[in-house]
Amino acid sequence: MTKPHVHATHPALIVRLKRADGHLRAVIDMIEAGKPCLEIAQQMQAVEKAVANAKRALIHDHLDHCLDAEHSTADRDEMKAISRYL
Repeated sequence: MTKPHVHATHPALIVRLKRADGHLRAVIDMIEAGKPCLEIAQQMQAVEKAVANAKRALIHDHLDHCLDAEHSTADRDEMKAISRYL
């Protein structure tokens, strides 16, 4: 069994994503309650931005802490692969 891959920034990312999850649930409630589309779209934009920012923070942390300074071939390949998600 492999050891969990945990960074010091993961707890903060979890907090961000749980907050975004709460906002997304609120958006669903807004839709079910028949709230105006403009309000719903604004809240959806906030959720989308929160998730995108969390993703960016995760990727930057990975680049900073998981890849060698020597830039091995494997690390270069991994950097190319993960940077597609930025």
